[in-house]
Order: sequence, then structure tokens, then C-alpha cells
Amino acid sequence: MAPMKGRKANPQAQMALKEHLREFRNRLLKSAIATILCAVAGFFLYYPIMEAITDPIHQIAQEQNRNATINFSGVASSFDIMVQVSLCTGLVIASPIWLYQLGAFIMPALHKKERMYAFGFVGAAVPLFLLGLWIAWICMPTAVYTLTMFTPADQANFIEAKTYINFVVRLLLSFAIAFVIPVALVALNMLGILPGRTILKSWRWVVVLVALLAAITAPGTDVLTMFYLMAPLLLLFFIAIAICLWNDKRREKRNAKLAEGEGAGADQATSDSELENLGRDKS
Repeated sequence: MAPMKGRKANPQAQMALKEHLREFRNRLLKSAIATILCAVAGFFLYYPIMEAITDPIHQIAQEQNRNATINFSGVASSFDIMVQVSLCTGLVIASPIWLYQLGAFIMPALHKKERMYAFGFVGAAVPLFLLGLWIAWICMPTAVYTLTMFTPADQANFIEAKTYINFVVRLLLSFAIAFVIPVALVALNMLGILPGRTILKSWRWVVVLVALLAAITAPGTDVLTMFYLMAPLLLLFFIAIAICLWNDKRREKRNAKLAEGEGAGADQATSDSELENLGRDKS
């Protein structure tokens, strides 16, 4: 008889430590290859992307009638910036692939129904990741304008290219990752690692941290700018809490039914026919 393969041979999806490390290596390698290939496309998009990134600096120079420009201080700094921007572009383009690989690394430890949930998490994480990028991109000109408006009128802004690119990358990725965190919380709850009540207890800290992140990332003179950034993050967070609490109640009901079924089976008296069959087996 041929050996059983797949889920039937291993219904609990148990894996040795070496298998986990091998699985993690394979998923990481696939994600890296996809990112590098997408980064090649990022090389061809470098100049229009760089023009869009530096446009707020050019606007400052025109509107305020003062010197404001991006400075490439080193001989190879322009090439270094090109590689950095291309890699970040590749990371964004390849986000559906490496987010799927992250979900696929968790899926082998889940049952069939739970694996469907995992596909849903990946499907939700990708648009939320892109939504965070989009909101940060919209707020980026306001952030640059606000942070440079304190320069005296008779002074110039010669901004180091590497410093400016790092600022933009942190701005974009901070919001992109922040929008994926609620999905990660729901995933941990579905796996039974993080109860919904534990998340609910920390809601005050979450509100403070979200407000601080919005104030730092998009510092504007208008309070509505910070509110527009806080509102979607807080909404996603509380939706995640509601889903976690609902899942906790569903899990508790399921465990209670299982406990009742086991208790009923243990308390049930043995019938005469069963006793008679036991006697026959002994004889």
C-alpha cells in the first residue's frame, strides 16, 4: 500500500523544527525573488517616481520664492538613491506575493476551515496595505511643507537626498504597516493566541499611539489633517476588536457544546444489551 501523503497522513499538520525552518526559508526566498524582479521594474519607473517624490520641494521653491532643492552630496549617492527607490518600489509591487507567502507559512498549521480564514486575511491585508500607502502619499506634500515652513525667509533648504528619501519611505511604510496591524490582530485571535478582551483592555494606549503617529507623520496646521489619518486607523482597530470578541464567543459556545457532549456520554448508563454483549465477549 502506498504511503499516505498530505493532510490525511498528518491531520494535525505537525512539523518538526527543521521543517518549519525549511518552510520559512522557502517562503522568504520566494518573497525575495518576487521583490527583486519587481525592483527591476522599479528601475524603469525611477525617474517619474523621483519626480513625484521631489515635487513638494519644487513647489516650496516656487511658492515661497526661495532656494529649496534636493542635494546629492556624494559621487555615488545618486545611484544609491536609485537602488533604494527601486527596491522600495519593488516591495510595494510585490506586496500581494510576500503577504501571501506570509499567510501560506501559517496555513499548514490550520484546519481546512481555518485555512479559508487565512486566505481572507491575506485578501484583506493587501488592499489595506495599499490604502495606507495611498493615504500617506496624499499627506506627504503637507508634511514636507509644514516641516520646512520654519526655515527663515533669507535662508535656503538644501536637503540631503538620502535623508529626504528615508523620510518619505518611513512615512509611507509606517502607514502601510499600521493599516495591516488590525488584520494581524484578527489572525492571532483566530489562532487562539490573542484573546479579544486582551486587545480591548489596551484601547486607550492604541488611541494615544495612533494620535501620536498621525501627528508626527502628517503634521499640519489644520487639525482635520490629523483626524483624517486617525479616523481610518481607529475604525479598523475597533472593527478588529469586534471580530475578535465575536470569535471568542463563538469559540466558547463551541467548547461548551463539546464539553456537554463529553459529559453526557460519560454520565449515560450502560444499557442491558451492551452489558449482555460484554458478557458474550468475555465468554
